[in-house]
Amino acid sequence: METDNVVGTIATGGRPRGLVVGQGGKSLYISDESTNSLLVVDLEQRKVAERVKMQESPEGVGISPKGDWVIVASEVSNSINFVSPATHKIVFNVTTKGKNPEHAHFSPDGKWVYVSAEDADKVDIVDVEQRRQVNAITVGMRPRGIGFLPDGSRAYVAAEIAGTVYAIDTKTQQVIARIPSGNFSNGVTVHPDGNTVYVSNGKDGTVSVIDVAENKVTTRIPVGKRPWNMAITPDGKKLYVANGRSGSVSVIDTAAKQVIKEITVGELPWGVVIQ
Repeated sequence: METDNVVGTIATGGRPRGLVVGQGGKSLYISDESTNSLLVVDLEQRKVAERVKMQESPEGVGISPKGDWVIVASEVSNSINFVSPATHKIVFNVTTKGKNPEHAHFSPDGKWVYVSAEDADKVDIVDVEQRRQVNAITVGMRPRGIGFLPDGSRAYVAAEIAGTVYAIDTKTQQVIARIPSGNFSNGVTVHPDGNTVYVSNGKDGTVSVIDVAENKVTTRIPVGKRPWNMAITPDGKKLYVANGRSGSVSVIDTAAKQVIKEITVGELPWGVVIQ
């Protein structure tokens, strides 16, 4: 993070997609769509330690605030797999009503999981305690990335074909704002201070900066080709953007709102996590 240089690679094989860092920062969980598996990577040894069988076509991966659940969105199975980090086994599955769940994110309090159902144009809401879906919110065509404000009061969902970001009041579970973002809006990341939301626009090759108070885009930052998912540093100073068609990661200075470095990585990077 200090030099923003590649210091190593981890061979996974297959088609790695979603990824999260486990509690304590010792493990990395990666979905492998080609083998319907969740890869458990030992970060100290930088190698795959275990492959856990998932349902069909695992994509997005999330982790609960307390670190007691790792969740995997299995697209073809229309389900969310809840995996115990202690045993690396599926404890239960929640079938979602929407088609092709891509991303699944816990609310900051860990009570809810919001799921983007990309072929249903909805956000499915799962009650974690009840272990079932309890609501579905209609948004624009092909919802993708989801991000919560730190206080959990709102969720922001990017709809790719609609080119729009939907702000959802989590208390009422209603859409309260529709924010035009750019062509092929997909990844969503929230600044730790809760004042700014970042959205990648795949076709434009930009990242939109949304002012939360006004719920509007204040600027668009040019990045690489087909930007996808992103991650922000805990201090909020740098935003890392995976550029799928450039084989790179753009590093954005969030204060200056400009790219300060382009890091060459492997082919078709899909996401970024920060340890």
